Amino acid sequence: MLHSLFPKAHHKFLSMPLLGPVTDGFDDWLAANGYTPGSREFAIRMLPHVDADLRRRRARDVASLTHSTLHACWRALIKVFPTNAGTVRALERYLTATGTIVADESGAAGTSALSLSREYADHLREVRGFAASTVSSHQRTAQCFLLHLEKEGTAVGCVGGSDIESYIAKAGRRLSRASLQHDIAALRGFLRFLTTDGRAPAGLDRQIDTPRLYRLEKLPHALPWETVRTLLRGMDTASPMGLRDYAMFLLIATYGLRASEIVAISLDDIRWRQGILRIHQRKTFSPLELPLTNEALSALVKHLKRTPPPAQYRRVFLRMRAPIGVLKPTAVTEAFQSLVRQSGLDIPYQGPHCLRHSYALHLLKNGTPLKTIGDILGHRTAESTSMYLRLATEDLREVALAVPGGRHSEKEGKQ
Repeated sequence: MLHSLFPKAHHKFLSMPLLGPVTDGFDDWLAANGYTPGSREFAIRMLPHVDADLRRRRARDVASLTHSTLHACWRALIKVFPTNAGTVRALERYLTATGTIVADESGAAGTSALSLSREYADHLREVRGFAASTVSSHQRTAQCFLLHLEKEGTAVGCVGGSDIESYIAKAGRRLSRASLQHDIAALRGFLRFLTTDGRAPAGLDRQIDTPRLYRLEKLPHALPWETVRTLLRGMDTASPMGLRDYAMFLLIATYGLRASEIVAISLDDIRWRQGILRIHQRKTFSPLELPLTNEALSALVKHLKRTPPPAQYRRVFLRMRAPIGVLKPTAVTEAFQSLVRQSGLDIPYQGPHCLRHSYALHLLKNGTPLKTIGDILGHRTAESTSMYLRLATEDLREVALAVPGGRHSEKEGKQ
């Protein structure tokens, strides 16, 4: 592959002292992951500078490279080549994918933030039996807290109330009350884990106050259904990414799906002949089969014809930019925010979850029973679905009772 990219100069790259043996494989990996010939050419031309920097760091061969060495190389080269230093990151992903270097470094000290948070994640996974998403969230909180302690120069064994208070004050500036409550709950669990073998003083988890939240204190974020239709009609479907985004948001608006459920849809979940879409609900862990509407079916077919997934992937929605891979729920949120900016509509909400609420309210206003709405949305209890009744204000006005002591009541009393 490198010979076709550089017919005359490929020997120069293959003869590099350190990276020469892996250059051809690296170029093949770039091509397989959706990098354009132009991007591949820029990356290969950058390799001699990467090779020279790594040799200055006394790297003997590729197998001796570590993530910390590559990170230091990237930090140095980004100052000189701000637009091309990302080649080091791509090279690191390639070496990790091929097993040339280990995915995680284990040489860090036992009390470092990375290794200790990793140990906590293993505890949550193997002892507590937490789901993968929960483990990832709690591990992130633990790592942020440990990095905060390192920055403050506080050892884990000397943690006190003031250290916890300063971390929470810092986290509170970037998190909402609900998110901060989840973060504090994860921090409490981590502090209890540290006390099991005496690595931290006992009782610290009981010293943390959480933000006060009240049930149903906020209304669901729902848009008028006409706004949803205008948003979808205004989407640009001329580009492959536009077709993908239109199919995603149409499915969310048509079936009230979560972002995590959208990115999990695979080709095996679509039964084309029967016209059925199978959804794996993340909260109830139960499959849900929904009838494919003609509009949704057409959007899926157009997207898959324009951008068929590579053979190694079964997901319907993938990354459109290199490296090609599985789409994350956060990418759906970013795509929604970009869509709102381009539409010019007055939509104050930042995530696609408002489309789910809008769909539920649309069903309610059309007379769909609450039980049916709850089954479609994957709610465990009717109480979760009943919150949409608070948005049906016009229907609520029709069942309002007369105010006692009003003029109407006085006339009835005189009669």
